[in-house]
Amino acid sequence: MIEEVILNYLRENAFSCYMSMPEKPSGNFCILEKTGDSPDEGIYTAMLAVQSYGSSDFSAAQLSHFVVQAMLDADTLPEIVSCDLVTEYNFPDTTRKRPRYQAVFSITHY
Repeated sequence: MIEEVILNYLRENAFSCYMSMPEKPSGNFCILEKTGDSPDEGIYTAMLAVQSYGSSDFSAAQLSHFVVQAMLDADTLPEIVSCDLVTEYNFPDTTRKRPRYQAVFSITHY
């Protein structure tokens, strides 16, 4: 699964990253979510959203920036053909009242 590949990649690059909200969230962390995919003769394109949480708007934006920089290099992984940023924007978590940014990527992979 591409989610597991990217999750491990982000963790190896020193990001606290999860597939769902931790029970007791604290500090800066990100959540990875696959929002869709499409197969084409053994090559797949997945849309992945990375939500970056921080203790302030600035720290959430900064974490998102660092995640984007790491993700743009994800095509060095053998499973990934390309990783393109689709959009990045302020996405406050109104339920938990926490600063959050979201970056959405289109990832072509095997």
